[in-house]
Amino acid sequence: MTDTVGHGRALVVGLGIAGIATALRLRQVGWQPVLVEKAAARRSSGYFIMLFGTGVASARRLGVLDTIGDRGHPRLVNHEVNRAGRRTPGINPAALPGRPRQLLRGDVEQGLFSALPADVEIRYSTVPTRIVQDDSAAEVTLHDTVSGATVTERFDLVVGADGLRSTVRELAFGPGEYLRPLNYMIGVTALDAPIEGFGPHEGLVLAEPGRSAWTFPFHDHAPSLLFSYRTDDIDAEFTRPPIESIRAAFGPEPPGPLLEHLFTRFAQAPDHLFDSVQQVRTPSWHRGRVVLIGDAAWCVTLYAGMGASSGIAGAELLGTMLRRHPGDLPGALRAWESRMRPFIHTEQQGALAMRRLFTPHDRREKLVRTAMLRLMRMPALGPTIGRMVNGPAMRNKQFDVAAV
Repeated sequence: MTDTVGHGRALVVGLGIAGIATALRLRQVGWQPVLVEKAAARRSSGYFIMLFGTGVASARRLGVLDTIGDRGHPRLVNHEVNRAGRRTPGINPAALPGRPRQLLRGDVEQGLFSALPADVEIRYSTVPTRIVQDDSAAEVTLHDTVSGATVTERFDLVVGADGLRSTVRELAFGPGEYLRPLNYMIGVTALDAPIEGFGPHEGLVLAEPGRSAWTFPFHDHAPSLLFSYRTDDIDAEFTRPPIESIRAAFGPEPPGPLLEHLFTRFAQAPDHLFDSVQQVRTPSWHRGRVVLIGDAAWCVTLYAGMGASSGIAGAELLGTMLRRHPGDLPGALRAWESRMRPFIHTEQQGALAMRRLFTPHDRREKLVRTAMLRLMRMPALGPTIGRMVNGPAMRNKQFDVAAV
């Protein structure tokens, strides 16, 4: 429901899930958001994500859940495989406690974007270059990277939703050691057809010590492909084409037909994400009239599976606190952060445990992972083990924005 009382003008930097959700929620509670995005247009693609309880509840209250949809289906199955192609039963995301929604990132972004009122201003090819605050406003210099034009405007609130390597964070908080590397790399892409030898509803997991390959199936779309591997030298991974780094990580053993097929599909994909896995740790998420949200503030990593859910929930809660603390921006931001911190801490810690499921670090973790999968297939123990594996995601049920 929209609050008819105006509360101020807000600059939201970043047109991803957290940024769009924030702009939508701010508009609902009476603010006037201005969205800026460094890209020339809104992206429409994206890889596999899961929307858990907190994200589903917040999306429903924002009025976008039906538009976001769900690409999951009980018929979807995952296989554990080895390089020779041998298959054993794997984890079916639809069978996880709470049955999280299986989506493409673009589904969530489109659902949120379509709900934005027409009067919300969006500027593409625009980046902030300077932020100066006083008691009455935050003065932001914005640069149009296409025309070269620069303008300085005043805002009552600045929201940095501009991702892991946030420009807003650097401008407002200064340089610092905010990124915590996990010494893992990921390569992700959305495919245009099923994997050779697998049906349209079948996914696969090839997990070896220090490296893994996953495909995530959908009931109405080709799968997403993820490579994840451990590295001792993150910088070296960026000195060559991504597919060469990925191939090297899975060597020196011969890849075999299946893994070679996955390499080829990744190399042929028109778009991909190749990056190091890092969390963001900051002593505070707000400073004066500037607040960070989503990956810019906390980045739980894809291993947690909670990036989209935490971004949407954080946006909804921010609007709620601004509405509950009218005329008291510092109080609203303090209340928002104190509520979000315990939730995010749990998810960041959970990501470290979930990483073992995605990519076992060594042979010992591989053996533990294999044992857990076997226990999950046992009727008497499967549900209990599933809740343990999915523990962080299940704990998000304790975070209820509507109860604040």
